[in-house]
Amino acid sequence: MSLAEALATGDLSRLPSRRDEDWRWSDLRGLIRVAPPPSPVWDGALPAGPFSAIAAEEISLVNGRGPDALAIAPGETRTVALRLIAAPNSGAHLARFEIAVGEGATLTLLESHEGLGVDYLVETDLDITLSEGARMERIVAASDAESGVAVAIAQVTLSPRSRFSQVLLTGGARRQRLETQVNHPGRQAEVRLDGIYELGDRRHADITTSVTHEGAGGETSQLTKGVVSGQARGVFQGRIIVREGADQTDARMGHHALVLADTAEVDAKPELEIYADDVACNHGNTIGALDAEALFYAQQRGLSEDEAKALLTQAFLNAVVDRIEHDGARNFARDWVAARLEARS
Repeated sequence: MSLAEALATGDLSRLPSRRDEDWRWSDLRGLIRVAPPPSPVWDGALPAGPFSAIAAEEISLVNGRGPDALAIAPGETRTVALRLIAAPNSGAHLARFEIAVGEGATLTLLESHEGLGVDYLVETDLDITLSEGARMERIVAASDAESGVAVAIAQVTLSPRSRFSQVLLTGGARRQRLETQVNHPGRQAEVRLDGIYELGDRRHADITTSVTHEGAGGETSQLTKGVVSGQARGVFQGRIIVREGADQTDARMGHHALVLADTAEVDAKPELEIYADDVACNHGNTIGALDAEALFYAQQRGLSEDEAKALLTQAFLNAVVDRIEHDGARNFARDWVAARLEARS
């Protein structure tokens, strides 16, 4: 069962539902009763993309139509903005895109999901392959419309000594899921999977990840932080699987969320499945309110309660932002956090 199958066949019974364990907090079948019409071809003007000022080149897929692949030649270094746009009156569509990073090459991918329409239903499938020694940093800014339903699935295949890192920035949607599946070969390959969700009103965001360590000597580091208010719902599902023979794996996962309203909700499910010996694996998960003692001391230094809350929340989320390597993307993420929190104040 998947959104892609439902879009291809028009059969809404193929949508994932709460009966599917991995979708129990992000049910689509119970939400969508009537499928939108297929997305039309869009030939109108588009606004500038969120990464236009810092990307050397830009690729756009509008309503699922546009280029279908990006190849980075061995040894090459590029910074590319990939815009995935649901244009006005966008309906339902499936977008597919392949990325291949050659041996020893470096790619900074600045990926934006832009919901310019209303009531749309979209799945985006990315197939990412890194050759030996390749490096890729993926920064995702998901700006879906309040009435949009969007699923984005990235399947990442690594090679020995490659390095893949990403940060997801999302404000949610009517229903939104950002999923990353990584095939990790070990053999000195490295993965960093980070994320930030800032949700208010009735928005919903689901960050789901799965990393499968197939060989020895691999590393995975993961840090996701979220803030929810209003009647929003945040979901985090992280799974790290260490196969038999994947010895000397170093895997760490952390998820931490602030719930700023009694009507908001966070559901989290961090998992480790370990079938090898001689590994260093751990996970942590915390969900709660702002620290009362830290809030008190901030107010003692002359800040109002609202100012103190904003300052502590921003510092909480910026712990993820500070892990971004690309200077322009890190500044973008810091501004994104500040703007989101200012809008809530």
